[in-house]
Amino acid sequence: MKPFILAAALAAVAAAPIVAQHQADPDKKVAGGGTLPSGWKGRADGTASLSGVKMMPMGGGVHFMTGPAGIYYKPVDKASGAYEAKATFTQMEPAAHPEAYGLIIGGADLEGAGQKYTYFLIRQDGKYLIKRRAGDNTPTIADWTDNSAIKKADSSGKMSNTLAIDVGRDKVRFLVNGTEVTSADTAKVDTAGIAGLRINHNLNVHVEGFTVRSR
Repeated sequence: MKPFILAAALAAVAAAPIVAQHQADPDKKVAGGGTLPSGWKGRADGTASLSGVKMMPMGGGVHFMTGPAGIYYKPVDKASGAYEAKATFTQMEPAAHPEAYGLIIGGADLEGAGQKYTYFLIRQDGKYLIKRRAGDNTPTIADWTDNSAIKKADSSGKMSNTLAIDVGRDKVRFLVNGTEVTSADTAKVDTAGIAGLRINHNLNVHVEGFTVRSR
């Protein structure tokens, strides 16, 4: 029994910092949230509400102040076959923890229990991630990976990067500032559907030049 008790105690200790960190970094309260620009829809993760998100048109783009993480899209931004989704993301200030943002493609049933999409995200420590959403599951295509193509924050705390997903017949290329950071077989990626944006927890991010175009 002693080895079992020791193992259980160690597991509890290891889990404690994760719980403490989550409790210490709740969703920020964002004043004036809950209203999206015309034509846009959104969905917060889990049971969170978009009332904790402020999304507004600004300078030809859209600006986000988030509490909860979520996705944002226009239903008209559908694509299939060969196409490119692209946008420039400027993180306006450092987050308390590395929090991610980027593009989604292949979106379907985005308001339902069977929501699905592929997402390509970066974060302030210079890493990128590619995953799929399949209902409550999020299988990984590429786990968090460092890449020098990602521009980190300058002396003012800002960082700006252009993300693109280039969908081809056999391959999907993921690019940051024009540099391919990785690729995947098209068959392993959700590509046909709605393209949009994903902005995670407690972020101040400006997005410009979001486009979805056939090629």
